[in-house]
This record gives sequence, structure tokens and C-alpha cells, in this order.
Amino acid sequence: MHDFILAKEIIDELNAIALEKGLANIKRVKIEIGVISLAHDGHPKHTEDISMENLQFGLASIARKTDFEDAKFEIKKITGTSWKITDIEV
Repeated sequence: MHDFILAKEIIDELNAIALEKGLANIKRVKIEIGVISLAHDGHPKHTEDISMENLQFGLASIARKTDFEDAKFEIKKITGTSWKITDIEV
């Protein structure tokens, strides 16, 4: 479930960047991701190692029928407790 929540956050951020920079026809998105710190449903924050397979599935599912439907998401595992979009190819 956390993987899907993170996928939604990534697509939301990608959408904000695309709107801000006027990007269209995005072909590739590079993402770096560490261990993610999450809080949900009133529970305190905890760190969780995200499943790359589940994250890829979530990204593909959420991107369906959007401007990012054909984009390839390349995910690099890094140390740390955050994620960021490092490159967008149009």
C-alpha cells in the first residue's frame, strides 16, 4: 500500500513539474529513492523500504490515461530517507 501512495506522490510531483515547465510527451522519468518515512491513519512516522516492483506497478497504474501513460520510469535505489525526480526526458 505504501508503494502505491508513493507512486501517487511521484505522479503528482511530475504533473506539477510538467505544468510549471510546459513539458509534454514525457518519454522517461528518472527517480532516486531511499528508505521512505511515512505516517498514515494517525500512526506515527516509520521508515519503510519500498518494493521497486510494486512501485513500478503503481506508477504504471496511476499514469494510465494521463499525459505520462507512455513514460518509462527508471528508479535508482539510494541511501537516505527521501525520493526525488532527477531527470525528465521529452
